[in-house]
Amino acid sequence: MRTLALAALLFAVSGGAAIAADAAPDHFWPAGAKINIVSPKSGAKVKSPVTIVFGHKGVELAPAGDKTPNSGHFHLLIDEAAPADLTVPLPTTDHLLHYGKAQTEVTLDASKLPAGKHTLQLIMGDASHIPHSPALVSKKITITVE
Repeated sequence: MRTLALAALLFAVSGGAAIAADAAPDHFWPAGAKINIVSPKSGAKVKSPVTIVFGHKGVELAPAGDKTPNSGHFHLLIDEAAPADLTVPLPTTDHLLHYGKAQTEVTLDASKLPAGKHTLQLIMGDASHIPHSPALVSKKITITVE
């Protein structure tokens, strides 16, 4: 009986280890790694076209397809929450723009940012446009295009 209990315990522990390994991060960012929107500042009133400058610390920029460790490229969310499933490639939509050439700024005209209030947020994607684990996501800002 003791042998059976020990075998069951070992099985449970090894199964738990497999689950924990599956949930482990695939990436380890340096302490303090972050991404942010440098400009415009949250609350800004801007005129079209709007130049948005992306900031990064502790992460190397690399174009899509480049698998350099500690690297990625920006994706800009416009008036949209970050996708719930961050384990799949980020889709390209009118509200989720990809900067797969490792760009650090973009100028958007009224077709992408019409007059009115908008939220902007960055998310870092890997070589395949999949957010890293743990994901690097900027603080969401709000701007008004006049």
